[in-house]
Amino acid sequence: MLNRLVNAFPLWALAASILALVHPPLFTWFSGGLITLGLGIIMLGMGLTLEPEDLLRVASRKRTVLLGVALQYTVMPVLGWLVALLYGLPTPLAVGLILVACCPGGTASNVVTYIARADVALSVTMTAVSTLLAVIMTPTLTALLAGSRVEVPALGLFLSTVQVVILPIAAGLLLKRWFPAVTRIVLPFAPLAAVLMITLIVASIIGAGRDEIIAGGGVLLLAVFTLHSGGFFLGYVLSRLVRTDVRTARTISIEVGMQNSGLGVVLATQNFANPLVAIPSAISSLFHSLIASVLAGVWRRTAENPEAVLRSAVRSEETPAAQRHGGTG
Repeated sequence: MLNRLVNAFPLWALAASILALVHPPLFTWFSGGLITLGLGIIMLGMGLTLEPEDLLRVASRKRTVLLGVALQYTVMPVLGWLVALLYGLPTPLAVGLILVACCPGGTASNVVTYIARADVALSVTMTAVSTLLAVIMTPTLTALLAGSRVEVPALGLFLSTVQVVILPIAAGLLLKRWFPAVTRIVLPFAPLAAVLMITLIVASIIGAGRDEIIAGGGVLLLAVFTLHSGGFFLGYVLSRLVRTDVRTARTISIEVGMQNSGLGVVLATQNFANPLVAIPSAISSLFHSLIASVLAGVWRRTAENPEAVLRSAVRSEETPAAQRHGGTG
């Protein structure tokens, strides 16, 4: 039953988003410190699933981390610029789309990676690295592609990363190490708690930006969808082209396709006088969550041994050919 509820994540996210648009107060109460607390609960649950060896293993895979972060800060910014040009968005909306495309990966990507049974340790590391680099990369890329300079609150960004990512995960690792009996009780419910928290967070952001989202129109919705679907697709394909394994490619795809839309909203409202600049970030939070939730549901079902499935498919194609030539090769 718990697994079925977790696998229904796309339905929960979509239903809550629709309800938030119809009646925002259903979810806008979940804001401010509650969002921080919700992210902390999610990260605590992830920490319970990790072993110290996982983080050490990722530390030895610098090439993979650098690949994911490089794709994060090339694929998405370029896509943001191209999509804004392709759909002929008005200047404020184009700047907003480019801004959110230049943001780092958000903690929601860690949640989706967790649900998809991809590489959580790699996802957390990539999110932390891209977030720290955002102090330089986000304003520089936005200035380059949109022609406007954006100031990123470096200290606040760093403290937020520590607060909602590093500390809860460390607490989860310690809890697992020193209180294994408690961990065994809590762990089965951790994925469902993550689904509930991320659903509340997404619906809260959608409800708060309801008027702006409705005013944005169909073209903007299509532009944001194109941005994120392109990010997921290129993140996966480019990762596989450099011969990463399926689980790693899925993790990088999630990291590239999902942005820290909340950061985009804050930067837009603090640094641009036109309120329209914040609209793409508000819509982004919905679309990347919906696309990611569908992928998470599909990938969770095939996460047991994707490489074995691939090898089996290859063997099934090769065997008849070998038999036709009178041997096994």
